[in-house]
Amino acid sequence: MALRDLLVHVDHTSGALVRLRLAADLARRHGARLTALYVRELDSRQVHEQSTAEFGLVSATDINDANRRVLQAGNETAQRLEREIANIRLDTGLELELRSVAGAASKLVPQHARFADLCIVSQDTRSDATTAGYTYSETVLFSAGRPVLFVPASGTFNTLGRHILAAWNSSRAAARALNDALPLIERAEHTTVLAINPAEYIDRYQALPPEQIVEHIRRHTGSAEGLRLENIRRESIADVMQAEAHRLGADMIVAGAFGSPKLWEKLIGGVTCDLLARMTLPILMSY
Repeated sequence: MALRDLLVHVDHTSGALVRLRLAADLARRHGARLTALYVRELDSRQVHEQSTAEFGLVSATDINDANRRVLQAGNETAQRLEREIANIRLDTGLELELRSVAGAASKLVPQHARFADLCIVSQDTRSDATTAGYTYSETVLFSAGRPVLFVPASGTFNTLGRHILAAWNSSRAAARALNDALPLIERAEHTTVLAINPAEYIDRYQALPPEQIVEHIRRHTGSAEGLRLENIRRESIADVMQAEAHRLGADMIVAGAFGSPKLWEKLIGGVTCDLLARMTLPILMSY
């Protein structure tokens, strides 16, 4: 399936413009439509001001001033995004829409993501997204029902999806992520399939060797190769994966996500958790 409809979550941070430009370049290369979703969500300072007002600790004038500041900040962000989007449209001719909604991003982004082929969001390590203590990243990943491309909260990224490193361990999650990434892989200049400790899962699960998945990918693209790394400690896998991606010059990682979306059960695989917390490159994950 080709990528025809992309969603990128934008906000008031400088990183939003980085995500927007990366998403626009990806949409242009794939001939896709792009929606920039701006959620007017209160930040921690604004939440504190609102809570203070609700407890009657400030005057009516202070409450009105606080509300005006929130509205003004939201309008300024929307205007800044509109200007950037107008420039992108002018430069690329891309079909690009800014959609502005009010509410909680952790609830609204997954809802809008279900109507897109790929959802692009920022890495976020806050633990206040849900009552179960999930971060915003985890909430979107487990509830969107779509592949999610996370862009690190810090760093500079000039390209996206030109050289892809795909992590493979013969699991259901890895297969799902790799399949969801095939439209990207088919248009990438190069794809490297990284198998970490393959002897372990080949012996334990009677899995096929990773060379088999490389052959499968080569039926979709002519530029794919495999790489094996053995004897890597489990707690080091996420860091080794990203180090290899940087060494090879990859600009995106594809990895399966291990975990549970149940609000009553906080269970996330160690490698998934490490990647979300310490990502240094954009990472596409599927659940």
